[in-house]
Amino acid sequence: MTRQNKFDQSEFLKPHNMLRLYASGAFPMADESTGEINWYMPEVRTIIPLNNYNIPRSLKKEISKLNFEARFDVDFIPVVNGCAKRKRTWISKELIEAYLRLQNLGHVHTVETWLNNKLVGGLYGITFKGAFFGESMFSRVSQASKFALVKLIEHLNEREFVVLDVQYLTEHLKMFGAKEISFDEYNQLLLSAYERECKF
Repeated sequence: MTRQNKFDQSEFLKPHNMLRLYASGAFPMADESTGEINWYMPEVRTIIPLNNYNIPRSLKKEISKLNFEARFDVDFIPVVNGCAKRKRTWISKELIEAYLRLQNLGHVHTVETWLNNKLVGGLYGITFKGAFFGESMFSRVSQASKFALVKLIEHLNEREFVVLDVQYLTEHLKMFGAKEISFDEYNQLLLSAYERECKF
């Protein structure tokens, strides 16, 4: 079951209103056909526990052979465009513009995978205090998005974040220890996260 609320887009895409919605556990998605942006608050949430995550040994071995470089917050637009470039996307132009306004306030961040000085993958998300709300990732070469996620997990732990929200459970995320929890449990984690003033 999903709680879905429709709001006036111009009002609820303002940076401070977006932050309030994210902080309450909601996230936006644009309808590909109409462009309408709705906010969703699923009853079942998916997180990667930052105190109990997993990086498969085989992935560690494979990544160690690659000449990837991780960069943070270097090139947001190419990252979000990479995430949006797929057959069906919920990332609309209006949503990207809203993310840019949030970025100007220091609440949107990227983890980027570079190879031979070219962007080949990455991810982005929204931060609020001790919570990171992962939005999307992309990969142009094998393992590039997984490398970015590994670096994100390491970075969030270094900065003492509490929550890594990844929205929905996928096979890709399961290998990292992602699990589903109830909204009540999720909300308790958010309350703990908001007691910290973490800097990405």
